[in-house]
Formats: sequence, C-alpha cells, structure tokens
Amino acid sequence: MSRMLLPSFLAVVLAGLAAPALAQEPLRGPQGGPGTVTMTRVEYDRLLDLSVRRPVVDLAPAAALSRADIRVRVGGPSARATMRVDGEVFRSGVAKVTLINGATLLDARLDNRPLPVIAESGAHVALLAGPAAFSATLEVGASLSLTPGRAAFILPVPPAGSVTATIDVPGDQTDVHLSTGLILRRTSTAGRTAIEATLTPGAPTEVWWSTHDSAPANGTARDVRLLADVKSIVTIGDADVRLVALVNATIVQGEPSQIALTIPAGYEVVSVSGASLDRTEAAARRVNLVLSDPALRRHQFLVSLERPHTPGSFTIESGFPTVPAAQRETGEVAVEGLGTLEVTSPEVPGLRRMDVREVDPSLAAAARQALLAAYRYQRTGDAPPALRLDVRRFADSEVLAAVAERAVATTLVTTEGRALTEVTMWVRNRAQPFMKVALPAGATMLSVEVGGSPAKPVEGRDGNRVPLLRPGFSPQGLYVVSFVYLHSGTPFLKKGDMEMTLPKMDVPINVVEWELFVPDRFRADRFAGDMFDARLMAAVSTGSGGGTGIGVGGGVAGAMRGASAPRPLAAPQPGQINGRALDETGVPLPGVTIAVEAGGQRQTMVTDDEGAYVVSNVASGPVTLTGQLSGFATARRRLQFDQRGQQVNLTLAVGSMTESVTVTAESNVINTMQANIGRNDRQERKAENEVPSLNVQNLQRRASGVLPVRMEVPRAGTSHRFVKPLVIDEETRVTFRYKRR
Repeated sequence: MSRMLLPSFLAVVLAGLAAPALAQEPLRGPQGGPGTVTMTRVEYDRLLDLSVRRPVVDLAPAAALSRADIRVRVGGPSARATMRVDGEVFRSGVAKVTLINGATLLDARLDNRPLPVIAESGAHVALLAGPAAFSATLEVGASLSLTPGRAAFILPVPPAGSVTATIDVPGDQTDVHLSTGLILRRTSTAGRTAIEATLTPGAPTEVWWSTHDSAPANGTARDVRLLADVKSIVTIGDADVRLVALVNATIVQGEPSQIALTIPAGYEVVSVSGASLDRTEAAARRVNLVLSDPALRRHQFLVSLERPHTPGSFTIESGFPTVPAAQRETGEVAVEGLGTLEVTSPEVPGLRRMDVREVDPSLAAAARQALLAAYRYQRTGDAPPALRLDVRRFADSEVLAAVAERAVATTLVTTEGRALTEVTMWVRNRAQPFMKVALPAGATMLSVEVGGSPAKPVEGRDGNRVPLLRPGFSPQGLYVVSFVYLHSGTPFLKKGDMEMTLPKMDVPINVVEWELFVPDRFRADRFAGDMFDARLMAAVSTGSGGGTGIGVGGGVAGAMRGASAPRPLAAPQPGQINGRALDETGVPLPGVTIAVEAGGQRQTMVTDDEGAYVVSNVASGPVTLTGQLSGFATARRRLQFDQRGQQVNLTLAVGSMTESVTVTAESNVINTMQANIGRNDRQERKAENEVPSLNVQNLQRRASGVLPVRMEVPRAGTSHRFVKPLVIDEETRVTFRYKRR
C-alpha cells in the first residue's frame, strides 16, 4: 500500500479533524523527514472529504410571540396600557424573548410572579425557560402630546403574530385616529369614547383625537379673529321653505376649536356637512361646529334648513345663518320657487338687489329651478337683514307638449282592397319623444321620417309609436313628420259599400286633409262619414272680393291668403341669414326646404307656418341659398357674406308638370290645388278635385321602388278630397258606394 508524505501544518489540521478515526491506529514515526506524517491513501481521502463539509447551522428561533391583546385608558396627562402577550419557548434552557421596543415598562409579570426582563438596544427582553408556553402581562405608560384642539400619544406594539387593541379616550363621540392599523368598532358611553382596532405587529402606532381645550403652550390665551361669507338659496316648495347656506370662514388670528352658527327663527336644522367638521353640538337657535383640525385657516360648511308654510299664497320673513364671532360677514341670497308662483319683495335696508346672472357659480349650481331674485348684503349688527317674501301661487295648468298645425293624408286603393297610406304632419314639439298611432286592424307600418331623415318606429302592446324626435335633431319651430302604412282591406266587387279610416293619433291636429285615390275601373259616390268634402270648404273660404281664405282648396299658398299678415322678421344677428319663402303673389310658403352652402358646409332647415327661416353660424365668403318645395320650381340665390346679418327672401314660382315629376321620392307633401290659385269657377274646382295630385304621384313612385312593399299600384284613377278641422285623438272615417265602370 502506497503512503504519502504531507507538510507538517496540513498534517496537523487533518489529524485534528480525523482524531477519532486515527485513534484506532497509532501514528507511525516520520519516514519522510522531520515535520511529516505518514498515512494510508484511504485515510487521506476520508480526511479531505471531512474538511470540505460545512457545519450545519440551526436557524429556527428559540421562542416566538403568537398574539397580543392591548387595553389602553387615557386619563390626565398620560395613557396607561395593559398588554397580555402569549408565546412559546421551543428549546431547552433559557431563551431571550423580545417583548416591546421603545416603551416605558412599568411592570412585567408571569403567572402572578415577577418576570425577569433585561434591556438590549432599546428593547425589553424577557428571560424564559423552555421548552414551554407562556403568558405574560405588561404594564406600559405613555405621555400625552397636547396641542391646541388635539391630543396624541405613541403606543408601542409587541412583535406578535396578531395584535388587537381597545383604546378608551375622554369625550363623547370623539373621532379617534390611528397612524397604522384598522379601526373595527367605535362606541361612546358615559362621556368617553372607546375603539376596537387591529394593529400592525412591531410597529409603534400614533393615536390622536380632537379636544375641546385649545390653549397655547405658553398658557396665554390668543384672541380668535375670523371673516365669514354666507351664500344662501331659498327654495319655496309646495309645503315648506328650504334654505341651503354655504358658510365660508377664514381664520385671521388664533386657532378656534369650534365655530358658532346662529340659525334664523322658524327653521330647523336638517343637515350640516364640511371637510373640516368633526361634529356638531345643537343648542337653542345655535349650532356649534366642532373642528377636526383647528390649525386650518379656511373652513367651509354646507347647512340645510327647513320650515313649513301654509298652502297657497303666503308671506314669509326669512333670515339667514350667521357667524356671530366674525369681525366682518358678507353674503348673497337667491330665491327660487317650485311650481307656478309670483314672488315679490319690498325694499329692505341692508339688502341690495342684484342681477341673478351675477350670483356666485357655486350658489347657482345648487339651484334646481330658475332663479327668481337675488340679493347681496353685509352684516352690520348682530344679525343680517331679513328678507320678506310675498308669495302668490297659481294653480298649474296642462300644456300641450306637441301639436300638429296640419296633416295631409294620401291613400292609394287597389282593386284587391289593399290601401297604402302616407300621413305627413307639420309638428311643433316641446319635449314629446313619441306619438301613439292606432293603426287599423291588420295594418303594417312601413317607414317613418322625422325632419327629412329616416327613423325607426316602436311597436308596443297598446299600439305603434312614431318617433317625433331623433338623435342629433333639436327642432326650434315647425318641422315635418311622416309615416307610411299598408292596410289589407276588403276586395272590390262589382258594386258595394266600403269604409276607409285614418289612424287615431294622440297629438292634436288643427286640420286634417285626406286625398283618397280610387282606381279608374270603379266609380265612387255617395260619400259620408265624419269628414267634409274639400269642395265645400273651398267654396266657403272663397270671398266676394276674389281672394281665397284658409282652406284646402287654395293649397299651401292659398291657405295663407285669408290669414292675418305674418309677423315682422327680427333683425338678423351677426353671422345669421334669415328671410321668408314666398310664392309669386307674395304669400308665405311653409314647409319649404332651405339649403345654405358656405365655406364647404351645408345647412338645411324647413320654413315655419309663416314661411320664415333663420340660419346661424354662416361662414364668410360666397353663399348659395336654395329653396325647394314640391310643385314649385327651385329658387336659388347667391351672395357674398361678411358676417353682417342679412335678410334674404326666396320667391318660388309654380312649376310645370315636367318640373314636378323630377322631384325625388323624399319631396315634401303639398296640397292638391297648387295650380288653381285664384280660380273661382266651381266646375273647374270640381274637375280639379278628380285629378290626382302630386302627392299621389310621389306615393306611386315610392311604392314602385322605395318602400319595402310589393303591390300593384293603380296608375289611373280618381281622387276624392276631404277635410276635418281640430282632430284630437280620434279616428276619422269615410264611407262611399262604388260600382264597376
């Protein structure tokens, strides 16, 4: 067996590590010279393996705290805490257990006997024998830190797994705060406030709360000086008067712990809120606003008050909230009312009337109705001036949300008895979104247009709904709403009786005009029902002077001849163009589509019942105005616009048959006698009554290629026209007898 010679220092190290192994075999003398040891190769390899092994270090703690329960009571200038800590020592012998850091330890006990505690690096360390579980009780004291309106102390927290605390401080409904941890519960009794919280283990927690006593550190009182601004809004309701005041207090000197607010006579406090408000203390006609942070220089509170009043008309004298301690107090008051009422107020010294547009934006934002009056004041005495209001209330009356100035219905009847009807209405609408339409049984709605653009009808359980408004459309005056429906009726026989009806609409209509187109193969007579023959209305409206009065016989233009003169147009504002659309005789034309092209933009609108229009925000430069109405030739005007308001009238001449045929399917519906303005001969009107109007031609073209319906529309036939004034949510009908030609 081979042997090796090692240096003396390595041999000594290896010999120390391998002492137990070499004890079995005595060392031999040196064979390689002084300072060497001789051993076998196996022994050498084993010693090398032992030399590279690292010693095993046990990192498990000797002891640990599992939970801690802390009870703190504040009394006088200090806080005293009783802590119960539970833990366990894991190893045999005496172990060091860290209890708390940076605290004043008053006493420490373990099972009713003193607990040995030593101080190491600012921490209190207990010496406990193990292995065993333990439960220790510690008494800890902390001094209070007092500042004006605020008290605080630092609570040391043991490094346990979980820490709960109950903190008892003086004061009723005191708002206690923690720097770390979470407050779980808050109770108040016998003039003290207690909270239950869970704390962060091992992290000292600052506890603070507001106090009533606020004195400077040097013991000398400092006068408090403040400025106040009170902005109030008085709301006159049906049974009460509500007063909402926004109180702004600016502290000029001192640090007040509370601000007193005087409440006007007759009012009750509903609510008080504010970012720096800790709590309120109510007294007779006074509310003390206790501040959470007296060091702030600005405070804002929102106070809501309420008082009853007698129904109907009444007189009320209302004061306003005031801050008595303020060296200077200014205020604004606004008045609003719910319902229809008249409010008058006599002149009151100290109150200066102001324009409602000058009211502070924060006050105007709190108003729910239009402001009726506004005042400004500055308090010079103990109380601000009182506002006297004489309120006269009127009974509310119903107002129509929407009304139709005129409705024109056109019905095409086929030999199979199917009826295609288009109803066009000129509507004035305030806020009604839909119109209820009760179609005849078996009828189907095909299309709806609002202001010249398609809209989608709504089908309900109690009938169809035709929209009167659409997104992005805000009508300012008269505009057009039309709908088309299909009704499958009774087929024509060789002869017989037939009844036709128009749907019931819940929008009041001033006058309904109906053109019934019967196929040429049948002759219809003996008309009856609840509508009048249009020829009778035209005859009545014709005066001895040759002028045509209001009626369908004169068409759109003729309907305006007998009416009173239109109102004068207002002077156009900068950037506006206004005017009227007129026929060749100077009569205003309603329903004319006006298009204005300027600066690469196009604006369109429809003239009202007096033929007037107005266009705003017109770009500078060349402007082209176009007026279009079915049955009339297109009128076009070009001008240079320099942002100065201009008035431009458009005159539309009666178009020929060729010009009328080229009108698109979306053209406006006109009355049936455009070509007969000024004719007084009864026979000519009778013949004209049987000739289909442009309304029939437009509906025939739409049924052929636009509407989603397949039906054989009669191309030849006879028109019969009827009229009925003032139709209010009722069904109109016409009966007649027919015979095959």
